[in-house]
Amino acid sequence: MTTATLPLIGVTGDTLPGGESVFYKVGDKYILSVVEAAGCLAVMIPPIADRLHMEALLDKLDGVVFTGSPANIEPHHYGAESQQTEDQLDRGRDATNLPLLRKVLDRGMPVFCICRGHQELNVIHGGTMHQYVHDIEGNNDHRADTSIPFDDRYTPKHPIKIQPGGILEKLNGGLDDVWVNTVHEQAVDKLGEGLQVEATAEDGVIEAISVKDYPNFMVSVQWHPEHVRALEVPLNRQMFEAFGDAARDWMTKRG
Repeated sequence: MTTATLPLIGVTGDTLPGGESVFYKVGDKYILSVVEAAGCLAVMIPPIADRLHMEALLDKLDGVVFTGSPANIEPHHYGAESQQTEDQLDRGRDATNLPLLRKVLDRGMPVFCICRGHQELNVIHGGTMHQYVHDIEGNNDHRADTSIPFDDRYTPKHPIKIQPGGILEKLNGGLDDVWVNTVHEQAVDKLGEGLQVEATAEDGVIEAISVKDYPNFMVSVQWHPEHVRALEVPLNRQMFEAFGDAARDWMTKRG
């Protein structure tokens, strides 16, 4: 397959303030997973809100990955008082991704939401977030273990229970459990309207969701399947492969 026939995937980026200038960034693990595991081309979508010309951009894309981020969604988007500091927020990303994700879903495009992207999906459907999930009584600490090497943080750390009859169960060969990494401090509180739970952690934290009756590939996960160490887990690689297959179908139909 030549590069001329590879699907083009948009990968959402973050704002990176830099003194007198503002920069935009996306982690290499997101780009490389799209290229190597999904078998597609990747381009970063900068968080520039209305200046992005979203409809024109989506006309040229075959799928979108809504990535994780160090920043959190500003809580007013889900009707909550903020417990966040300024350096935990990325308003440019909020102003870009929340409307962009709605447009992607309206088109029925292939979409893969990861970590913050997973939270963005819940919020645009009217759901709410736990701002610090480890502070909730009975919950485990889902934050990364910063005492171990960076790459090791993306290896499996706890099991999840996959719901029967869902997308993840099919991708996981009918098996109802798998071990995943955990690198997050926020999690879904109230599930948004029109969403369904695909998997939960032992403490009940929602680890994966999807949009009910969506016409294309649509998976949203709280963990990080994109890191090279995470891709050693078959389910994580199968999600990217299925996303790539859906993008190829979209590209063919798009002409």
